[in-house]
Amino acid sequence: MIEKTWLVILLNLMPTVEQTGAIALGLSLGLSPASVFFLSLLVNCLLFFPIFFGLRIFYNTFLRKIKLFNRYLEKVRTKGKPYVDRYGIIGITLFISLPTPLSGTYTASILAWLLGLEWRKSFLAIFLGSFIGGLIILGACLGVINAIKILLGL
Repeated sequence: MIEKTWLVILLNLMPTVEQTGAIALGLSLGLSPASVFFLSLLVNCLLFFPIFFGLRIFYNTFLRKIKLFNRYLEKVRTKGKPYVDRYGIIGITLFISLPTPLSGTYTASILAWLLGLEWRKSFLAIFLGSFIGGLIILGACLGVINAIKILLGL
C-alpha cells in the first residue's frame, strides 16, 4: 500500500504528467478513488510553494542583476496586465483545470510568478484548478475503467 502511494506521489511530481498520470496510476494500482484524488490534490497544492517562492528567491538573488532579464520580465508583466486585470484568478483556475500537458501546477506557478500575481490568489487559483481538473480526470478514468469492465464482461 505504501509503495503504491509513493508511486502516485512520485508520478504527481513529474512535470507534464502530474495529476493526470498520478490519478490514472493510482486507480490502476487499486487504490481508492477518494484517496488517489485527495493525495494528488495535496501534492499538486504543495508543489506551488517551492516553485513560486523558489522563483522569487532565484530572481532576487541572481536574475535581478541581469538588465536584459528585467526588461523581458517587465515586458511580460506589461503585456499580461490586461489579461490579469480581466481574468485574474479565474484565468489561472481555468488554465490549470484543463487536463492537458503543460497546463499543470508547474506551468501555472511559473505563469503566476511571471505575471506578478499575489501568492495567496495564485495558490487559491491553483487549488481550485487542481480540484476541478482532478475531478475531470477521476471521472474520465473511472468511466473508462467501467466501460472496459462492461465490454469484457467483468
